[in-house]
Amino acid sequence: MGCARLLRVLPALMLGGVVQVAMLAAALPVLAGSALSAWRLSREGVLELRTSPDITLQAFYEAGRGGLGPRVWIDLPGAPLRTRSLPAGGVVREVRIGKPTPDSTRLVLEFAPGTELDPRELRLEGTARDRWRLEFKGLASRGVQPLGEGDLDAPTPVAPTLSWRPAVPRWSSGPSPSAAGLPGVPRGRFKVVIDPGHGGPDPGAVGIGGLRETDVVLDVSLQVAQLLQQRGVQVLLTRTSEVDVDLPPRVALANSSGADIFLSIHANALSMARPDVNGIETFYFESQSARSLAATVQQEVLAVSPGSPDRGVRQGRFFVIRRTVMPAALVEMGFVTGELDSPRLADGQHRRRLALAIATGVLNFLRVGR
Repeated sequence: MGCARLLRVLPALMLGGVVQVAMLAAALPVLAGSALSAWRLSREGVLELRTSPDITLQAFYEAGRGGLGPRVWIDLPGAPLRTRSLPAGGVVREVRIGKPTPDSTRLVLEFAPGTELDPRELRLEGTARDRWRLEFKGLASRGVQPLGEGDLDAPTPVAPTLSWRPAVPRWSSGPSPSAAGLPGVPRGRFKVVIDPGHGGPDPGAVGIGGLRETDVVLDVSLQVAQLLQQRGVQVLLTRTSEVDVDLPPRVALANSSGADIFLSIHANALSMARPDVNGIETFYFESQSARSLAATVQQEVLAVSPGSPDRGVRQGRFFVIRRTVMPAALVEMGFVTGELDSPRLADGQHRRRLALAIATGVLNFLRVGR
């Protein structure tokens, strides 16, 4: 059974050196309109990208199944000029450039059946404002055909020098938030699965001051569970401590429980060089009921996060919301790398506000019955 998971996107590390390989259409601007300017896969099994400066991108892994090998894909802003498939050779069967939405680009590497990749070792690293690197360890010995498009060796643009920075809204913890105003629902009628992301050896994102995503989301998730239980909702947690739980068991627990909804709780991250990026976003897969759940949670979390940008309610293909059978959403409560969000996520009283907000969103969704 295949399983798609979001890979870690790491901050800029300024690594030196570029492997020279043969390329297809090396000098053509075939990706015009897309944030992806050039890419190449070396015979050593290293994928390198040149993109527009300072963008946000996501990388995913899906295990092979049936007669298909594993896949790795990267989503970037901006649409490609054209979609296409490039036959490769050796362990990489095909490279595709797609357009999953009208304003985005997807670079897909499809591997030959039987290829073994360890998703825990896949890291898409930023090496400059416009450079990225992903190493597939152990592939060089199995044969990788060099392949690529565009001018990967174009110079990196010089970052502008700013004489000022936008003011960051000040944050005060204020009085302790209260659970007295939580909405009510019929006791014993509903069951909810709460999924604290990451855990154990996988801390998730690590942000300013060493703030770990797993610590934030477990704290908030346990509080959400307690608040919902106080309102008579039966709650199942995919984890209650710092343990490693893979994605399929989380989905299996939810699907076998007969739960009414599934909510995965996360914190976001970008490069440590981009503390100006902050905001709240909530994902759903495709159903209208899941979108309603995501929108309800998003609204409540925004309400307790003044000044943090609304990054919207968006469709996503995260494994835990794509494979669950009930309405499911994944909320990103802010950026552990953001100069506005990070101090809040580290603050115990703000975490309490987030837990109350998420519980309110869940209860409102259950009460309306969408």
